[in-house]
Amino acid sequence: MISYYKTVNGVIEPIKECEPGCWVNCVEPEDEEINRLIQEFEIEPEFIRSAMDEEESSHIDSEDSCTLVILDTPLVEKQGETITYITTPLGIILTEKNVITISTKPNPILDEFSEGVVKGVQTNLKTRFVLQMMLRIASRFLQYLKQIDKITNAVERELRKSMKNRELIQLMDIQKSLVYFSSSLKANEITMEKIMRGRIIKLYEDDQDLLEDVLIEVKQAIEMSNIYLNILSGTMDAFASVISNNLNIVMKILASITLLISIPTVISGIYGMNVDGMPMASFWFPVTLAVLCMAVVFIILRKKDMV
Repeated sequence: MISYYKTVNGVIEPIKECEPGCWVNCVEPEDEEINRLIQEFEIEPEFIRSAMDEEESSHIDSEDSCTLVILDTPLVEKQGETITYITTPLGIILTEKNVITISTKPNPILDEFSEGVVKGVQTNLKTRFVLQMMLRIASRFLQYLKQIDKITNAVERELRKSMKNRELIQLMDIQKSLVYFSSSLKANEITMEKIMRGRIIKLYEDDQDLLEDVLIEVKQAIEMSNIYLNILSGTMDAFASVISNNLNIVMKILASITLLISIPTVISGIYGMNVDGMPMASFWFPVTLAVLCMAVVFIILRKKDMV
């Protein structure tokens, strides 16, 4: 679907047709819409293919009068009660008169711009508009990282109460999300540093200040993701050790119980043989002997902290 937006009297509003200085937002575009974009704005087909590739990493490319910027953006996916954080590429194409965004999935960051949540947006100021998108993306990464930290703490509290596979699997999903975030943020940082040089996209003084703020946010998000990832890795190792230790304790107790139960089995087996000459072959003696032996073994195991 293709939508057009333009800033009118300081407020971003939807418009029916494309105009110079407007923002063209393409979400899950069909083949016909892609062909229309290529013809209308004279965009390189390779740019569209890169923007539509879900495995495309963050980078910047320029060809003739068009510039392609691909940034990784964070998304939240809900599967039942499970929440998963992923990243998806967002293609931003700067033409001579317009800014075009291409996304293969509905993106809440683009929705914030289209709904007027972000203030001070001027669609005709193309470079500043793109930098405002970058700042919003970096802020969304920080927001999701804080959510991940809260979820991790809640799962850890549940794990301390009872060791269940559900919580361990959830921690593994969070760890995977942090790896995605870390790699995506580092790729975004490299792309923004290339833009900072001003060779591909012309930057004014205000734009450079805004881009510096974006880079600060990205660096902070990278540091946070690395810290959370290290903490989570240590937590997973600690819980793995705890689970292994609990298993050893259970096995030790079961081995002690097996040893105690085997004593009356051995004694009854000896006195149950069909042979003559067994000492004290009356009923009470093997029972008493078995009880005494079990008591002695239990005391020994107790002193060794085996039961």
